[in-house]
Amino acid sequence: MAVNFEDQATLFNFVVKQGYGVKGMIDSGLSCVPQPFVQPLSERIATHKASTCEAAQPIDLSQLDGPHHKEMAKQIVEAAETLGFFQVVNHGVSVELLESLKKSAHEFFAQPPEEKALYLKEVSPSKLVKYGTSFVPEKEKAIEWKDYVSMLYTNDHEALQHWPQPCRDVALEFLKSSMEMVKKVVAILMENVGARLEEERMNGLMGTKMVNMNYYPTCPSPELTIGVGRHSDMGMLTVLLQDGIGGLYVKLDNGEWAEIPPVHGALVINVGDTMQILSNGKYKSAEHRVRTTNIGSRVSVPIFTAPNPTEKIGPLPEVVKRDGVARYKELLFQDYMNNFFGQPHDGKKSLDFARAE
Repeated sequence: MAVNFEDQATLFNFVVKQGYGVKGMIDSGLSCVPQPFVQPLSERIATHKASTCEAAQPIDLSQLDGPHHKEMAKQIVEAAETLGFFQVVNHGVSVELLESLKKSAHEFFAQPPEEKALYLKEVSPSKLVKYGTSFVPEKEKAIEWKDYVSMLYTNDHEALQHWPQPCRDVALEFLKSSMEMVKKVVAILMENVGARLEEERMNGLMGTKMVNMNYYPTCPSPELTIGVGRHSDMGMLTVLLQDGIGGLYVKLDNGEWAEIPPVHGALVINVGDTMQILSNGKYKSAEHRVRTTNIGSRVSVPIFTAPNPTEKIGPLPEVVKRDGVARYKELLFQDYMNNFFGQPHDGKKSLDFARAE
């Protein structure tokens, strides 16, 4: 199909509206980056300058609940208080499943464009599944070099009924086998701030669960583009599987960016905005972004855990008592979510919505 990629309306229609995605653009034989994907200089990632992050050393979760529990819990707390990112091994998810996940992500995106386009937001047969490109391409100054499919979890039956066939079984298994680890990490972080959450409250704060599969096609000029722009995640914790190509960057306290290199068999965990709000700022939601590459197409598979839309979020009473001040206001998570998805990625700006007056 001959498409005039120099015409911006035609390009947007092809990539976003018709669902060909960035992959469809590359598959058509494109050899240079079209203008709508060229990032402003301030947003580009200078890979030659990047340092490697201390989060490269994974935390061994098999040591929890044993003689080294305190030491491991301390490592988790310190990472959540400083970087907001850490890697874990012996997390309860088999390496075989992780390899199957990467394979099934490639299988989903290798489908013909019309198969994937069935799940475009406007036409998807289920509100649980959405396929698309970039974050909010209609509002972005430059479109992100990423296609994705997101699968919202309600229950096993609906997931198996509605999630896309190439990836539903492994995606569901990944979600279910990760949740014990997530709850354990959340419990450690809560205990450290002197809060004990009732099971009902914990379930409300972790009631929204979503598995995404992200696909970053090979890019002819990676220095001009970004896979995902600067942002923090809105929820409690995110669990991420990287493939071997790498490209995840986290912002350090000094304003520099460091890469979190892939570690075979490890998962990356990062703190979300909700956790920062609950802890009154003690834990830091990590600002991060993703670069593109010309050495191959990259996949990543995150699990997002977040509150139910009807849940109220705000600093925990125990933490406010200790700090003497509430740095964030109490608000409905639905309102926070609407604000988050209503604008392009812009660092941690979405947190301003929740700041106390």
